[in-house]
Parts: sequence; C-alpha cells; structure tokens
Amino acid sequence: MNKTSFSPLLAIALALSAAIAVWGLADPQGLGKLAAAAVATQFNSRGWFIMLEVSGLLFVALFLAFSRFGNTRLGKDTDTPEFSTPAWIAMLFAAGMGVGLLFYGAAEPLTHFEVLRQYRDEPEAASYAMFVTYLNWGFHAWAIYGIVALVIAYFAYRKGRALLLSAPILDTFGDMRWTRSLGWLFDLLSIVAIAVGLAGSMAMGVFQIQTGLAGLIGVENPDTLTIPVFVALCVAFIIPLRKDLGDGMALLSNAAMLIAVSMMIYLLLLGPTSFLMNDIVAGFGRYLFEVLPAGFSTAEFFDDIIVDWFQGWTLNYMIWWLAWSPFVGIFIARISRGRTIREFLVGVIVAPTLFSILWFGIFGGLGFYDALRQDAELSAINAQNLDATTFALLERFPLDGVTRAATVLAAFLFVITSVVSAGFTLAMIGTGGDENPSPRIRTIWGAILGALGLAMIFVGDIGLVRSIIALSAIAFVFIVPVLVICLIKSLAREDRS
Repeated sequence: MNKTSFSPLLAIALALSAAIAVWGLADPQGLGKLAAAAVATQFNSRGWFIMLEVSGLLFVALFLAFSRFGNTRLGKDTDTPEFSTPAWIAMLFAAGMGVGLLFYGAAEPLTHFEVLRQYRDEPEAASYAMFVTYLNWGFHAWAIYGIVALVIAYFAYRKGRALLLSAPILDTFGDMRWTRSLGWLFDLLSIVAIAVGLAGSMAMGVFQIQTGLAGLIGVENPDTLTIPVFVALCVAFIIPLRKDLGDGMALLSNAAMLIAVSMMIYLLLLGPTSFLMNDIVAGFGRYLFEVLPAGFSTAEFFDDIIVDWFQGWTLNYMIWWLAWSPFVGIFIARISRGRTIREFLVGVIVAPTLFSILWFGIFGGLGFYDALRQDAELSAINAQNLDATTFALLERFPLDGVTRAATVLAAFLFVITSVVSAGFTLAMIGTGGDENPSPRIRTIWGAILGALGLAMIFVGDIGLVRSIIALSAIAFVFIVPVLVICLIKSLAREDRS
C-alpha cells in the first residue's frame, strides 16, 4: 500500500478533527461547556485513578531505570546514539520548553497562591503554591512523556516496528483481528489528542502574543489583534509544512529556547537574586522529599473551592500531558536511538524537570516577591488576565521593551515549531508510520490545526480550552497502562531468551 495515500485511518482522523473544528467555530461556547461538564464528571468519578496512574508511571520509570532492564539498548546492542549527550539534552529542553512556560511562568504560582492564602498564612501559602507548580510540571509530567516515548522507541528500534502506538499491541500479542482493531483505535485517538492539544496551545500562544504586541505598539484593546496574529502564525507554519523537516525548524526552536533562557538569567541577575535563590533551593528541597506522596493527592475531605482548584489544575495538567504524550513521545523516540533505557529515562525525566524548577523558581519567585514584599500589583493583574502577567512582570525591569518583544518573538517561534512538528507527526501516524509524508497531507493537517486553533480562540476562556484538551485525552488514561503492559511483557520475554 502507498503510505501517502488516503488510508481509512487518515480519512477518518481528518474528518473527525475537521468536525471538531467546525463545531468549535460554529458554537465555541457550546463545545467548551460540554467539554467542561464531561471532564468534571470524569474527574469526580475517576480523579483517584488518574493520580494513581501517573504516580504508577513514575514508579515504573524508577524501576526500569535502576533494574537490570536499564542496560537494554533502544536499538541493536551495537547501536550508538545519533546525537551527543549535550545535544540530546538540549533537544529534550526544546520538547519540554514552549509557550506554556512563557504563559504560566508567574501566572500559575500566583493563581495557586490566591487560593491557598485563604487557608494558610501567606509565606506558607506561597511555599505550597510553588510546590504545586513543580508537581504539575515536574517528574510526573515527564514520567508520562518518558514512558510513552520509551514504549515507542523500544518497539521501533529494538523490535523493528513503526513509530506508532499500535506497534506495541501488534508486536506483543501478535497480528490478529482484535490487535489490529485495537491498534488502529489507539492510532486514531492519538491523532485526535495531538490535534486538539496542539490547537489549545496555539490559542494560548495567540492570547499571549496579542497581549504583548498590544503593549509594544500601543493598542488599547488586545482583542483587535487576534485575527492578524492568528493569520501571521498560519502563514508562518504553512510554508515550512510544505518543505522537509530539517535543520531550519531546529534552528527556530533553538532560537526561541535561547531567548527564553537568556531572559531567565537576566531576571535572576537583575532581580532580587538572593530571594530567588533561596526560593529555588528551598522549593527544590521540599519538592524532592514530598513529590512521591503528593502524587497520590486527591483533595479528599476538602471543600468545593479546593476540589475545583485541584481538578482545574493538577488533574487537568495530568490529562494534558497524556494528550501530548504521543506527539512528544514520538519526537523523543526519534532522537533517542542507541541509548540505554537507564540513560534515556534519567535524561528525559530529570533534565527537563530541573529546568522547570529553575524557570518557575525565577518567574514565580518574582511574583511572590511582589506579593509578599511589595505592592501585590502582579497578583491583581493576574486575577484579571493571565495573559498579561508575564509582560507586567517584565515592565518592572530595565529594557522592558526589549524583553517584552523577545517574549513575543519566543512565543511566536514556539507556536510555529510546535504546529509544524505536530503536522508532520499527524501525517506520519495517518500514513502508517511514513517518516516523510507527502507535503499535500502535511498541508491538509496544517489547515485543520489552524481551524482547530481558531475554534479554541473563539472559545475565549483558557479554562474551557483546557477542558476541551482534557476531553480529547480521557481515553489515554486507559491506553497508557496497556502500552506499559506491552513493554514489561516484551522486556521480560527478551530477558528470558
């Protein structure tokens, strides 16, 4: 079969994704509210299972990394890594670094702080708010990515299968009607989750870019820039989707990451450095010693305010990482051939987590410095508009025009690289694992991602957007354990032989 042809999987995936986009464009509030209601039902009934699962994935990662299976190589025993360790680590940062960190750097810790200060004194509320932020972005998130990526890499490079979620099922249980059907369903659901999850991040990027751009050019109402910013993004990502995915996209991603890292260091040095370093050291220590039991938190016995906060943030994040796990997992798998399971898991889970701790420690720490030591103006801005928090923080530093422009540029580049990479990944999955799908199919996916992104923008509420993403990924709560079972069975079978 010609992999670039419109297979039934590709046709159904395109149609389903397009239908969601049309629904979102025609009735964005209806889609958002339906998703919010459905997700709330799932969280109320299965929130415990989600936290149990993500904690279980972290324990599986620890077991595999430090057991004899950690010596197993992702590829032939004679394979060596394609990339040097520093280059590989840099690309892991690129996978984990994106518009979400730019958007939530100061906004998320301050949001948690406003909830928790109702129950604890302010210093303790700030400390726990930072801990919860680390919990949402740290080891558990990257354990989800790492295990899914490991499964994909193991069966692709050790077993010679395609970079697809269906591969573990077919390899472990054999090529039968039920395994083909289940594998086909896994691939379809992964496409939908990737498309909707990416569209949500695109909307988030547009919201932040328009807010920053409005401040730079003196536009009073940022909403007037929504369509121009969206059109500019579409033009920018459609062009590279027509070309091969090569060094150009890596250059753009690295440029965005360099801007973000430079800004982080700039704020650390020009801000209250001692306060921020105390915050980072203490926060890291608390996170390191409390992260494992916190992974089993379910907000039991608390009032509706805490339950809604827990579900709207921690549970929603865990589902969000599951939604992105096929996309990020395939990317990580493709750059990790030749590494052992041990070095793969340590690199994938530890390095990005440490970066997230530094990032939120600086941006969140600056937010807490304002809330606890100054006039709390950032908290007031954050309560009104999450999009504006990062830019309001930057305005307090010298060269704020430069840093705000750099943030807008970094957000723009992160969105472009994410959409282009997702377009290639979606086309690859839809064509049965073809690592170089045709430009025509890639462009079609680019158009659908654009339509989905516009639908998310029309929803207009980040909370509802996150609910739509969560709904698209609910199935992965049940898919990922199956993938883990396939991996363990195959590793045990290989060990016996």
